[in-house]
Amino acid sequence: MSMGRFVNPENKAFRAAIKSEIYVDKSMLLDYTNKVLGTTQAFICNSRPRRFGKSITADMLTAYYSIGCNSSEIFDKLAISSTDNYEKNLNKYNVIHLDIQWCIEPAGKPENVISFITQNIISELRELYPAVLKPDITSLPDSLSRINFATGSQFIIIIDEWDVFIRDESSNESIQNDYINFLRGLFKGSEPTKYIALAYLTGILPIKKIKTQSALNNFDEFTMLDSNVLAPYIGFTDYEVEKLCNDYNIDFQKVKHWYDGYNLNNYEIYNPKAVVNVMLKGKFKSYWSETGTYNTILPLINMDFDGLRADIIKMISGDEVPVDVSSFQNDTINFKDKDDIITYLIHLGYLGYNEDKETAFVPNEELRLELIKATKRNKWNDFITFQQKSYELLEATLDFDENAVAEYIEEIHNDYAPSITYNNENSLSSILSIAYLSTLQYYFKPKREYPTGRGFADFIYFPKPEYINEYPALIVELKWNKNTKTAISQIKEKQYPASLKDYTGNILLIGINYDKKTKIHECRIESFNTIK
Repeated sequence: MSMGRFVNPENKAFRAAIKSEIYVDKSMLLDYTNKVLGTTQAFICNSRPRRFGKSITADMLTAYYSIGCNSSEIFDKLAISSTDNYEKNLNKYNVIHLDIQWCIEPAGKPENVISFITQNIISELRELYPAVLKPDITSLPDSLSRINFATGSQFIIIIDEWDVFIRDESSNESIQNDYINFLRGLFKGSEPTKYIALAYLTGILPIKKIKTQSALNNFDEFTMLDSNVLAPYIGFTDYEVEKLCNDYNIDFQKVKHWYDGYNLNNYEIYNPKAVVNVMLKGKFKSYWSETGTYNTILPLINMDFDGLRADIIKMISGDEVPVDVSSFQNDTINFKDKDDIITYLIHLGYLGYNEDKETAFVPNEELRLELIKATKRNKWNDFITFQQKSYELLEATLDFDENAVAEYIEEIHNDYAPSITYNNENSLSSILSIAYLSTLQYYFKPKREYPTGRGFADFIYFPKPEYINEYPALIVELKWNKNTKTAISQIKEKQYPASLKDYTGNILLIGINYDKKTKIHECRIESFNTIK
């Protein structure tokens, strides 16, 4: 069977990925696709942020299934080769592989993409099946149906950047409608189940919302909100990153702090591109802004929805915020509320999502830096003022100025806690994480309720390695209608500092109490070194 550009492509793209200095084997994804081939679960949409290996995965599927090449020498060395269906499906299918983003340039303009795709694929199919496809046939779904009817042959359709028109042409309704109708014709109804063995769409956005709902409701969704069984196959796992760290002699815990944080279906997932960069370059920094999505978030986080700024500040500070992800309509222009924006930021990878608690958070140090940069660029006056207060609070803490610390906490509590939840322990906890925002320059994200000797500390701040001589670790205990003496005693009684037994720097114990009736905050600070 001859190969073409779009129909039955060869395996060059995936071969290049395999040859890279770092290649992490994700071939067991094929075990899942092999199991669902030819079933109602064979329609898959796997949405992920940029830099999460979407294209490599699409290239792998193509290289494995395409009848236009022989890929045994590649896959024989990968994990998939040990499974039962490995040889049965290797290079046995007609494959159509499309990268919608790439098609825009040769098509001339977005409006021409569908006709460009249709004409080119039918032309290639006609070379393969001249007797079946007469010159007057101009519909792609009709072509695939006729080939299937005449020969029994089924197709695997792989579409990379499936959502480019949903994202980039969101204001151009006619382009969107034409594209959605094209996808509907290709995938919807009983006829496509005859000629499609597998459909795999990948992009940043999920499918099932308003316009696309009826068009593609036969697709199973795997997203940053609910990744299900595909979680370990896009993004690097704990095990994979630890192995790379051993190979490249790089501190695993530091990589974890910087690039981990996406918890998908009980897997800790890392940003693959960032991990590869830090292995090859050895430099811990944000690689995110090199991707082009950066400019998309600037207008987003600057939108003046009620509570959005406060939520962004909370998340930068290490806190989680509740989010309703169900209302987002894949409309990247007409946002209805802050939940829409936060949901979009989750799909873009700037925020993580806790499915059990239905909360959003900043997953790691890399993203925290990006969001701080974005807030600075937007000149949030309230944010700049707040940062200054936070620096002063940290200085007062390090100077053992208990009265000043209590005053700063009280001021921030008054300014940032919604009145409805002011007298609420969770509110105070959130306020504390915000209050110490400035620590994030010198400290890692605070550990919340960090497991200790015989209980839980409310917050533990570990300094970054480069600041360990200048900044002590901070153990903060919050009390509610008690007193600061109780807070410090609890730290000692519960052996909190035992959790820092491998930590060699100084440690400060900070007790903060809030009196609900008087609304007064108190503070007590002791050095751990003074404890006998």
